[in-house]
Amino acid sequence: MLFCLMDGHARTSTELSVVAEVGPSTASVHLNRLKMAHLVKVLVRGKYRFYSLGGPDVASALEGLSVLAGGSRAKFVPTTPSPLRAARTCYDHMAGTVAVLLHDRFVAMGWLSASSKVSDNAYDLTPQGTKSFVALGIDIESTRTLRRRFASACLDWSERRPHVGGALGAALLKVALKRKWVVQVLNSRALGITTLGRREMVSRFGLQV
Repeated sequence: MLFCLMDGHARTSTELSVVAEVGPSTASVHLNRLKMAHLVKVLVRGKYRFYSLGGPDVASALEGLSVLAGGSRAKFVPTTPSPLRAARTCYDHMAGTVAVLLHDRFVAMGWLSASSKVSDNAYDLTPQGTKSFVALGIDIESTRTLRRRFASACLDWSERRPHVGGALGAALLKVALKRKWVVQVLNSRALGITTLGRREMVSRFGLQV
């Protein structure tokens, strides 16, 4: 049920019971426990109760657990379904192959720098990075004021390498959706990469996706 909510959308207990293949009463018990543990939030609208993920920290923990659950292998071979592996949502930011490639490109172009303020996986922007992300349409000043980590390296479930998480990652996904670089696949975490998006990845970042 938690992974179903990783796409950022809220769902009723009935919908989540279908996903989990359990009865409505069993789903309600589990959801109550998840609520008590602050892993989900509940929004009441009339007679309906809508459940959503507790927040970006919960999403990051789930993504990390997915990596650990895969176990150790001599050589990592992804088994993630192709549409999810290419591009998907990780709560409110982008994950998958495209997101990992973008992360690596941002580092290579000198847009991101390791931050010494929070932890080893936190990022800050270089002056060039600030200028470049503003040019993409991201309001950096407003993004910094949000009550969450500004930017971080979020370990990708399918690629086992980092993508950009935090407020900056969320802002980047909003830009990609607004500019139609990617589109959300109905009832799925998968993101479809548009023809325009592929052109923009090449022209702006030198990435063939």
